[in-house]
Amino acid sequence: MVKKFIFGSSLMLITMASIGWFFRAEILLYLAAQRASAVTVAEHRHVTWASAKPQSSDNARSQPNVILIVADDLGINDISTFGGGVANGRVRTPGIDRIAAEGVNFNTAYAGSATCAPSRAMMLTGRYPSRTGFEFTPTPDGMGKIVKTISGTLDSGLPPIIYNRALADAQPSYENQGLPGSEVTLAEILRDQGYYTAHIGKWHLGRSAESNPNAQGFDDSLLMASGLFLPEKHPDVVNAKLAFDPIDKFLWAGMNYAASFNGSEWFEPGGYLTDYWTDEALKVIRSSSDQPFFLYMAHWATHTPLQATRSDYEAVGDIQPHRLRVYAAMVRALDRSVGRILETLDQEGIADNTIVIFTSDNGGAGYIGLPDINAPYRGWKLTLYEGGVRVPMLVRWPNGLDAGTVTDTPVAHIDILPTVVAAAGAKLDETRVIDGVNILAPITNTAQPAAERPLFWTSAYYQAVRKGNWKLQRSERPAGTWLYDLATDPTEQRNIIDQYPMIASELTALLDEYRANSRPPLYHHVLEGPVAVDKNLNDYFEDDDDYVYWPN
Repeated sequence: MVKKFIFGSSLMLITMASIGWFFRAEILLYLAAQRASAVTVAEHRHVTWASAKPQSSDNARSQPNVILIVADDLGINDISTFGGGVANGRVRTPGIDRIAAEGVNFNTAYAGSATCAPSRAMMLTGRYPSRTGFEFTPTPDGMGKIVKTISGTLDSGLPPIIYNRALADAQPSYENQGLPGSEVTLAEILRDQGYYTAHIGKWHLGRSAESNPNAQGFDDSLLMASGLFLPEKHPDVVNAKLAFDPIDKFLWAGMNYAASFNGSEWFEPGGYLTDYWTDEALKVIRSSSDQPFFLYMAHWATHTPLQATRSDYEAVGDIQPHRLRVYAAMVRALDRSVGRILETLDQEGIADNTIVIFTSDNGGAGYIGLPDINAPYRGWKLTLYEGGVRVPMLVRWPNGLDAGTVTDTPVAHIDILPTVVAAAGAKLDETRVIDGVNILAPITNTAQPAAERPLFWTSAYYQAVRKGNWKLQRSERPAGTWLYDLATDPTEQRNIIDQYPMIASELTALLDEYRANSRPPLYHHVLEGPVAVDKNLNDYFEDDDDYVYWPN
């Protein structure tokens, strides 16, 4: 009898364990959803932006306003200025195009990183991660484990995700994975110059006492506290879930529809996120028209989860597949936001003396399953191919720049801070190394063009450098070094490292020197994810397809 009981109990435990293993992804997603639902999100509340500060001098009155608009994961081919536009040009971007037409198009512009947070840190500090230590994107607690588990249940053909549990357990919390308080941001510099400084939207540079937006120089911050554009079951939303993407599954389960103002409790935003951020941005512009202001407008669009308003979804027409139609509608909303900001500047009579910068934090993501968003370039977000790091950089300043200017000189996110600081008439701390340069100086004839300089990208063992038209990538997983001549091969189709060993040696030495002089990252990379170079995640990966691992 005892033996039968033991046998039966053992069999039951084995059966339960087997069921648990089979449904392991679903169980983890359920737990993530339960955790998200337990978070208190208050009803929508009105926010009050700081009142305008009086002008202190004639110099202050001449200072240009500054608006930095950053899209998230926007593919360069999504902007019609670059000859494309979503769905083979069916969805145009007249708002974004207007910045290029009325200002400067930096036609060869680069993100600071192939992922979001390090790029944003470089925009606001003008410094590489080699100086700040902010090399990896902060990752919510438990995300790595969940993504790896879900990935193991999907048949993509890709090599497995690597998750270092020991390093994850030793990580600082998500809130404390942030930009050090010792860093000096663009907001801090401009605030010291008499600017009112406002942040709206995504932050992703930490939420601790030293790294939150208010601690990093912003008078006011309307923060994206979590990442839904609208509640999933909202009557005016159209959703597109991506069954092939483990990150998408985690986001849908673990995110709320929530904002926070200057560290307040979470509350519901006032509508579709892209439009709500814009509504509030216009309030900042209108209330600050009598003083210099810096507005950091950090959109969440077009990042997943893919959610559009029903009106935008209908407006873009019958585009297939469904996820492309939703994505197109999101681009439409983003472009409308830019257009509304420009129109408000006109209405307030301050357009001529306002610098508007538009960029994206990195290239478009392959994990949304859309093949053309980075065309004609190879690669995606999470790769150092041009598709992962080539971004728009459009600057409009009627008082200072000629309309319709196009330059092919390579520029990067590290250049935003020194450029804006110079335009504002401020001075940089000479004791603090700034890696970027003033990219407007040659255009405004206030300085000679900078000598040819290398540009660097690093995420642990995956690294790249561009100098002149030469670009070298190297990695340990898979082990390899790739050299491209972007003058003759802008889409990086031909690895010519064997033909030009001296060039490869020179660029390798530059990377070695860069890494040797770098400070250690503030925290470890715990997740290493494979990314196909030439296929999106909805395409099955074959053994002879090119891929890289992205460590984060």
